[in-house]
Amino acid sequence: MNIAILGSGGREHSICDKLKQSKSNNKLFCLPGNAGTSKIATNINCNILDFQEVYKIVKEKKINLIIVGPEQPLVEGIVDFFKSKKIKIFGPDKFCSRLEGSKHFTKKICDKYKIPTAKYGFFDNFNKAKNFIDKNKVPIVIKADGLASGKGVYICKSKNQAIKSIKEVLSGKFKSSSKVLLEEFLNGEEMSYFIIADKNNFKFFGTAQDHKRVGENDTGLNTGGMGAYSPSAIINNKLEHKIIEKIIKPTLKALKEKKHPYRGFLYVGLMIVKNEPYLIEYNVRMGDPECQTIMARLNTDFLTIVKSIINDNLKKIKINWKKEKSMCIVLCSKGYPGKHLKNIEIKNINNLNLKKNEFLFHAGTYLKNNKTYSIGGRVLNIISISKKLYSARKNIFKIINRLKWKSGFYRKDIGWRAINIIKK
Repeated sequence: MNIAILGSGGREHSICDKLKQSKSNNKLFCLPGNAGTSKIATNINCNILDFQEVYKIVKEKKINLIIVGPEQPLVEGIVDFFKSKKIKIFGPDKFCSRLEGSKHFTKKICDKYKIPTAKYGFFDNFNKAKNFIDKNKVPIVIKADGLASGKGVYICKSKNQAIKSIKEVLSGKFKSSSKVLLEEFLNGEEMSYFIIADKNNFKFFGTAQDHKRVGENDTGLNTGGMGAYSPSAIINNKLEHKIIEKIIKPTLKALKEKKHPYRGFLYVGLMIVKNEPYLIEYNVRMGDPECQTIMARLNTDFLTIVKSIINDNLKKIKINWKKEKSMCIVLCSKGYPGKHLKNIEIKNINNLNLKKNEFLFHAGTYLKNNKTYSIGGRVLNIISISKKLYSARKNIFKIINRLKWKSGFYRKDIGWRAINIIKK
């Protein structure tokens, strides 16, 4: 089977790695891929938002199945495009992808189906937004309505900061957003809950906690994600029941009633307040770096799962997980998420001597003359599986020290909340 994975990050490298482990004989193509994917798949440089260009490659390489990594192609309708060409593709259609592409769309579903979420207001006018700020308490959360690569969120501790953030969003900083969402600040513990779904059923696909802020102790600017661990330290049976009954089932019901049943990954971003779940956001794909830490714990053949969703027989599949915990730490170029170093060689990358439960997934890298160079802000993902999160983190530090890449930096406190909970 010829399979194309769309994307170039650590998420896509980890998906390629899982597909490579499949029992069936497959040929993998990564569009466009990175230095890491080139070792297990054939990289093809292309613009994955140009569907005709992707279609030309799919026909030329006789691709049987497409797996979409990032959100933007999904939001722009790549699934609808390839379904019209009778080519199998894994992911939600354009209508369902509005769950991530439009916060306004998601909030309307929350209102209609009584899904617990933060109180909010939507505005396309600065004065009306400012009036909302004047009438409400801080801290307050300001969000761009459309896609913003995980960077369109401001947690504002003062009204002046909130007003400045509103101006940034409405001035077009995030091109896909003409509206601004003003949201009540919920004080609790963040958690990511994942499912996979076909037309009629869904199954649990892991929990994780991401670390968005660039600085330790969750300080500084928002990023695409500095690290994650799985499973979440706060998940329990009672909480999981609430998440499923109050949030997931009503959302899937809403989409089905619109004649658009959900298929693919669904990433539920939650805030847990006094053991009650509140929906913060939906993402219509796996998170990055959550994917890397969750996939590391997956025992079931991933391709079998994907096929079951495309064929609407997910119910027959049993998904098994490793009991151990996993952690992913992201190694970034100095300066990220601002202007960062690029085109720096990573000299020791092939001499790390990784053990059985250790993984290295590339993100912002490329090959030149058989040498690996950095190009993106988030460059490498180092993953370790262990009985204890603390020891997984310690193992990752050892790998990073062996790498000796002086142009990078990373957070040394990934998993700090979970480790503190365990210590207590």
